[in-house]
Amino acid sequence: MKAPSFAYAKPRSLEEAFDLLERPGAKILAGGQSLVPSLNMRLSSPELLVDITGISSLAGIQVGRTFRIGALVTHAQIERSAEIRKQVPLLAEAAAHIAHPAIRNRGTLGGSLALADPAAEYPACALALNATLVLLGRKGERRVPAGSFFKGLFETDLRTGELLAAVEFPRVERSAFLELARRQGDYAIIGLAGVADGSGRRIAFLGAGATPVLAKGASAASSLEQALKALGNDIDPPADLYHSSATKLHLAKVLLSRAWNTLSKPH
Repeated sequence: MKAPSFAYAKPRSLEEAFDLLERPGAKILAGGQSLVPSLNMRLSSPELLVDITGISSLAGIQVGRTFRIGALVTHAQIERSAEIRKQVPLLAEAAAHIAHPAIRNRGTLGGSLALADPAAEYPACALALNATLVLLGRKGERRVPAGSFFKGLFETDLRTGELLAAVEFPRVERSAFLELARRQGDYAIIGLAGVADGSGRRIAFLGAGATPVLAKGASAASSLEQALKALGNDIDPPADLYHSSATKLHLAKVLLSRAWNTLSKPH
């Protein structure tokens, strides 16, 4: 199947991008590794693709009080960055699980988060880290915590005319990322992104609902036994073609058991 016909524009500035996004049927193209397949399958039919990859201000990494990563930073850059491995290792661990090298070379942090695929790695990482998503529009900047950004299946808090410009991640003492897939590069059956510091744990799951899910009960548990018991109330994973909900919950408990010691070690 071929993609429907559409117009294409590549702005060189944010102002030009905002002008284009005001046109009817406009849709942002970042890395295109998720959007292009959806076009080919006729799951998406924009009238205008606004390719933002030429806007250099969206592609940087800044170290400050928080760690700020531009929306156009690719999965491969996140995976290979020594600074990210040092400051936000959870992201680097997660990036290595995304699809295959060719896709990691093109796909972007912002593209993945804006798509909000509940089986994707970054949304769960953003939720576990309590990241702040920086949204830009003609009227200025809006900062949205990850817990409020993901609204439903492929649905986010992005408003018409806005784009995701960057994400700010806090530093944490300990982190763990684990997922189970049928084959390397396949979508995860279930996955876990967890962080821990002096304020406690935050454990999020991917593939466990219409959005990434924060396992509040398991995160607050004082022992693995309590956490495993609480997880049954925290998540109710949807069945897929190959796995029942019960099987996915069992696998989520396996991942939680594997991650628990890492997230419980004193600094």
